[in-house]
Amino acid sequence: MRGYFAIGIVGASKAGNMGNLIRTAHGFGAAFVFSVRPKYEESLAKVGTDTSKTAAAIPFYEYDALDKLTLPKGCLLVGVELTEEATDLPSFRHPASAAYIMGSERYSLPDEILAECDHVIKIPTKFSLNVATAGAIVMYDRLRLLGGFAERPVTPSGDPIEQPPHVRGGPHIRTLKNEIR
Repeated sequence: MRGYFAIGIVGASKAGNMGNLIRTAHGFGAAFVFSVRPKYEESLAKVGTDTSKTAAAIPFYEYDALDKLTLPKGCLLVGVELTEEATDLPSFRHPASAAYIMGSERYSLPDEILAECDHVIKIPTKFSLNVATAGAIVMYDRLRLLGGFAERPVTPSGDPIEQPPHVRGGPHIRTLKNEIR
């Protein structure tokens, strides 16, 4: 896969959520992880949720203000936020090089950060998700689309489309007994 990605949180108030997110980012192959204005007191090294010891494997940057956030040349900033204007994640084409930025557990991304984003995407859910869960969904979607995987087959088994026996003129009630061959 060409390019790279990073992911971070603005105003993270729970070290556990940050630890969970950076562990997941490590698993999905993030180039680096970051936090802007973290509000927790604990050291991430002491947080039990980052069992993969991410800080020893990939860079972790903490910035005390948005204007201190620096990204590599050509890296696009992608906000993850539930707004009317945001692009639904299933309709979004991930940039080759991107840094995804998310709001904290309690607050949305500040307007000043949304204004700096090259793109804003949203996960089409009924309400806001846990920040680490939302980050995992975005990273999975990126990997699924840019990871070089084969297209999904039309049917779950990968076989050509065929009417199941219980629909081809047989009984219209599916039972396990009819499915066992």
